[in-house]
Amino acid sequence: MSCRVFIAGPVSYNQIVELDALPEPRPQMVVARRHWCTVGGTSAGKALNLARLGAEVALRTVVGRDEPGTLVLDELRRNGVHLFADTDGGRTEQHLNLMDPAGGRLSIYLDLPDDPVGPPAGTALTALEAAEVAVIDLATHARPWLAAARDRGIPVWVDLHDDDGVGSWRAPWRVAASAVFCNDDKLPDPEPFLRAMVAGGAALAVATRGARGAIGVDAAGVVEIDAVPVEKVVDTNGAGDAFFSGFLVAHLAGANLRQAMEAGAEQAAACLGSSGLAPGLE
Repeated sequence: MSCRVFIAGPVSYNQIVELDALPEPRPQMVVARRHWCTVGGTSAGKALNLARLGAEVALRTVVGRDEPGTLVLDELRRNGVHLFADTDGGRTEQHLNLMDPAGGRLSIYLDLPDDPVGPPAGTALTALEAAEVAVIDLATHARPWLAAARDRGIPVWVDLHDDDGVGSWRAPWRVAASAVFCNDDKLPDPEPFLRAMVAGGAALAVATRGARGAIGVDAAGVVEIDAVPVEKVVDTNGAGDAFFSGFLVAHLAGANLRQAMEAGAEQAAACLGSSGLAPGLE
């Protein structure tokens, strides 16, 4: 199946440190269970999962002309992602992620790139125009692509992550979205928010709930699914992006809401059993 997806958003170079427990806010010494460096960022996670699922992926992002930027772009290229990278970002985004065995995470942002100036243009705009879906992730440098996609009639899919439904910074993404994804970290009962997104014009809205599965809403009503059991959780990084990607590919193949959510859950479970951002990537 042909599946053309354009993504605009952040990538990063991450150091992951797994601890027995996340540290309390006091001076102390802790010993890591293990640590490693890897590609990160929600747009990288989606691009890698979509490429593993057979989609044709174009990614527009911003990095610096530095070693972390080169490492990130090389990894994405090796895995079949077509890149439109602005390398005038100063320093590539870098995170230090402290993880506990249950998947709890404390992300420390070490570096952030500069935001480029100017409207969407060039070959990246041509790639957007050829896409079936535009995934516009949360980043200041990605925001102009919301209007670029909508002006061209391309469905905009957004991942709001831990949105509380009321904050102003994410409002442009909520307004532009044809499909809305989020988690329930700040929405103990996400159903009213999902219903509001659909009532406001989105075709569908889905919230992931970790081990409790996911809930989705479309014009036909509400669907809830269980999480797919995972024998051993290796790394929780990228699981939300994996769910999004599995859902998107299934949706474009004609799946209904429940079927697409189940496909997302399967991809998320496979990601949880892998140490990479996508199944099969180490």
